[in-house]
Amino acid sequence: MQTAKRKKLEARGWKVGSAAEFLDLSPVEVAYIDMKLALSSSLKKQRLKKNMSQVDLAKAVKSSQSRIAKMEAGDPSVSIDLLMKSLLALGASPKELARTISATVRTA
Repeated sequence: MQTAKRKKLEARGWKVGSAAEFLDLSPVEVAYIDMKLALSSSLKKQRLKKNMSQVDLAKAVKSSQSRIAKMEAGDPSVSIDLLMKSLLALGASPKELARTISATVRTA
């Protein structure tokens, strides 16, 4: 946010902060969310790179297209194990998964 806009909002009584502050998330919760979002983003990139549809990926991991869409959108109902399984099905290596997670996760 631009400094001038922030100052205007604060002058009018608004408090400007992060989503983590607003939701009162612990550092562990923030790290967990960051990790899931990184995996979700990677899943979509890998799927598109392989020229696969969501339906194709769903068949490969024995899931549904709507579940793949939820995974790629970062839906909180999606488990990390399903994200990992799907990325592995796309050919991601454990090292690539580790890089994806470590590049975006803040330390707890």
